[in-house]
Amino acid sequence: MPYNSLEHIAFILDGNKRWAKKNNINLKKAYKNGLENISDLIKNCLEINIKYLTLFTLSSENIERKSVNTIFQVIYDDFSFFFDKIIEEKKVKIKIVGSKLNLPIKILKLIDHSENQTKKNNKLTLYLAFNYGFKNEIQQVLQKVKDDSSIKIDKIKNINELFLLGDIKDPDLLIRTGGEKRLSNFIMYNLTYTEIFFIDTLWPDFSSKELIKLITKYKKIKRNYGL
Repeated sequence: MPYNSLEHIAFILDGNKRWAKKNNINLKKAYKNGLENISDLIKNCLEINIKYLTLFTLSSENIERKSVNTIFQVIYDDFSFFFDKIIEEKKVKIKIVGSKLNLPIKILKLIDHSENQTKKNNKLTLYLAFNYGFKNEIQQVLQKVKDDSSIKIDKIKNINELFLLGDIKDPDLLIRTGGEKRLSNFIMYNLTYTEIFFIDTLWPDFSSKELIKLITKYKKIKRNYGL
């Protein structure tokens, strides 16, 4: 019976808007509930000794939506407390991956502060894909190679380090909440052999019980590398 190791979990956090409509509450409250669920997820990952957790929190496409100002306000009002709690606990290292273009100054300062204050923490590394799109990442990688002739691409490790997640282990498991069955321009270079679970649960309703159920299912999969 296979029993797969698990170091890195990735999530596409989908379903906040539908959860708001389902529960007849405003979008800001829904995003706040989603943020509280991220805190619970981090706690669960610490308890089961996950080394890396990567969350798709805001796509580059979302920046163009009318609701983005609501998202920014939730981030500024509630992520500040969220980050301060992580900083105080001294367990989680925060790394933001994505573009800093078109982000408000106060959000950029919050990002810099959280990364600087947690850089020595080593129990769990939390990658937050924020204003992120894989096609944008590819463009950045190609631009790096074009601009710097000293960059070596003769080894996979060297290529890995050009991407935003660097040379860490690729996600073993990707979970997308909300019922959609697509990757939505998310870290596709790093998902070549990732086991993917698309679930109907809307993100604010996702529970630790469901996480453990999916991990148990993942560990029993016979993983084949290749066809």
